[in-house]
Amino acid sequence: MDKLIYTAMSGASHTLQQQAAVSQNLANTNTPGFRAAINSFRAVPLVGDGLATRTFVVDSTAGADFSEGVMEQTGRALDIAVNGQGWVAVQAADGKEAYTRNGSLQINQNGLLQTRSGLNVLGDDGPISIPPGTQVSIAQDGTISSAAQGATAAVVLGRIKLTNPPQREMARGEDALFRSNSGNPAPADANVSLISGYLESSNVNPIDAMVNMISLARQFETQMKLLSTADSNARQASKILSING
Repeated sequence: MDKLIYTAMSGASHTLQQQAAVSQNLANTNTPGFRAAINSFRAVPLVGDGLATRTFVVDSTAGADFSEGVMEQTGRALDIAVNGQGWVAVQAADGKEAYTRNGSLQINQNGLLQTRSGLNVLGDDGPISIPPGTQVSIAQDGTISSAAQGATAAVVLGRIKLTNPPQREMARGEDALFRSNSGNPAPADANVSLISGYLESSNVNPIDAMVNMISLARQFETQMKLLSTADSNARQASKILSING
């Protein structure tokens, strides 16, 4: 009886966790450059004296979907899309370097170039500062140029750090940013290029995600029925034992 309870209980718990991951994918269907998380179930034995036959399942993040989204033209100077493989380096909330494909940028009130979520975009020497009253253009290699009103020559303000480490060395965080497995910043890659005035769409397939949500809901319902069956069987067994007693 306890085997059934353990299997159904752990299955229901981790089904909810996988539903949360799928929900996050669905919520970011319209987030530029978003990479969908891929989750899977795996069986884990319960280690302990006399419990070698009991197992339960856990939800594990198998990785991320690295397929590219669709390029959508916006015409906005601060919108960029990575052309092919590669990443834009940003400063995560913990102050460390992280990587994203979301190229919807903005300039905050302090003149720092940031993502729409408020993360500083990193250049060769750290965050990139944009002087007020300038028109900004971003070249294919990430070089940022600006010209003050009335100026005749463009001024190079810096260059966005672009990198392209192997996918197997990239880990997806709960904040949807990617980081190096080693924890060390990835080197800049001169072969990575940008397309200005475009954004890359999310690679989440909403239809597949909805089908997955329905499947997970049915799995959860089945596991709850198993728990109900185990409870009913336990009650009947107690009645039989009390009669025999």
